[in-house]
Amino acid sequence: MSTKKIYFASDVHLGHPTLEKAQWREHLFVHWLDEIKNDCSVLYLVGDVFDFWFEYKKVVPRGFVRTLGKLAELADSGITIHFFTGNHDVWVFDYLPKEIGIIVHRGPITQELSGKNFYIAHGDGLGPGDLGYKLMKKAFTSRFMQWVFSRLHPNFAVWLAHKTSNTSRDYNGIKPEEFKGEERELIYLHAKEVLAEKQFDYLIFGHRHLAIDIAIGTSRFIILGDWLYNFTYGVFDGNSFELKKVDPAVINFYKNKFQKI
Repeated sequence: MSTKKIYFASDVHLGHPTLEKAQWREHLFVHWLDEIKNDCSVLYLVGDVFDFWFEYKKVVPRGFVRTLGKLAELADSGITIHFFTGNHDVWVFDYLPKEIGIIVHRGPITQELSGKNFYIAHGDGLGPGDLGYKLMKKAFTSRFMQWVFSRLHPNFAVWLAHKTSNTSRDYNGIKPEEFKGEERELIYLHAKEVLAEKQFDYLIFGHRHLAIDIAIGTSRFIILGDWLYNFTYGVFDGNSFELKKVDPAVINFYKNKFQKI
C-alpha cells in the first residue's frame, strides 16, 4: 500500500474569464483531483479556487458542479480538505463547509505535518506596505460591505465581479508572473518576518501566479503557482515537499477537446 500524501494547490480561478472559456480548466482540475484521491490524506486549497464566489442566503454562483461534486466525493471518502479564502473568493461563508465538509481558513495557519512545521497562507495583503490593498481588503471583508453586495441582483453582481477581476491583472495568457526579487517580493518579505519569530520547515503560499521553491536559511519558501499558466501543485510525502506540474499531454488533451466544441 502506498504512503498517503498531502497535496496543495492554489489559484485555479475557476470561471475566469467566463464559465465557457474556463470549462476545459475545470475538467483538467477535476481530472487531477480524481488522480490524487487514492493516495491523498489531506488536501490544501490555498486560495482563489474560484475567480469569484459570493453566497446569498438562498443562492450560490452558477457553475463549478463537477468541482464541487468531486470535492464532496473526496471529503466523503475521508480526505480532509482545507480551503483558504483568497482575494477572489473571499466571500465563501458556510455553504461549502455544510455541503462538502471542508474546513475554511480566512488567514494564515500553522500545522505540524509528519513532524515538519508548516506555515500556510494565500498571501494577499501580507508583508510590508501595500496599504491601499490592505484597506480595500478590510472593507471587502466587513459585514457592511457584504450586506451591501448582497442587495445587488445576482445577475448584476456576478457580472460586475467578473468585470473587475478581468481588468485587475494580466489574465490574457500572455505571460506568467515573475519573482520580483528578495527585496521587493512582499510575500517573501513576510516569510522572513515570520521566520524571525518562529522556525518553520515550509512556508507555503498562493496568490502570486508563479511556481517557486527557494531556501531561506534552513526553511523553504514556496509559492504554488496557478492553473492559468503553470498548472502546478505541491506534494508532501511525509519526508519532503515537491512542486510538480500537471502532465503537459493531459493539459493539451483537455485544452484541445474543448476548443473543438
